Amino acid sequence: MLVTRFNPYKELKALESRLFNYYPTESDESDISAFKPTVSTREGEFAYHVEVDLPGVKKEDIHIDLKENQIVISGERSFKEERHESDYYKVESSYGKFQRSFALPENVDVENIEASSENGVLEVVLPKLKIEKSEVKQIQVK
Repeated sequence: MLVTRFNPYKELKALESRLFNYYPTESDESDISAFKPTVSTREGEFAYHVEVDLPGVKKEDIHIDLKENQIVISGERSFKEERHESDYYKVESSYGKFQRSFALPENVDVENIEASSENGVLEVVLPKLKIEKSEVKQIQVK
């Protein structure tokens, strides 16, 4: 028997998604347990930084792909906790897939993108291309 949590706003979110295209369309599988990590982006002098909060997600379960001038960060997390006590047995588990995508700026060096994960935070560094500034050449008027 599959026990699911009742969500009174599920149909409202689906309607909002269709009307305003605010949320991406979700499959029935992801409706069981939605996992939407928070993302922070910032621009530095030499690179763009994308930080994704992924508590409980192993490095092996994170996928970063580049396609059609976008970076796609996806993966899944699963959690299972078992407790054996003298008078009861308790099992809690959760599962969720996620996917976030971002358009890449034109000046990103896609060959040198780096990613690291530490303490449940994924950081993707998108280095900027070094644009050489041409020297100003003066031409004398004759």
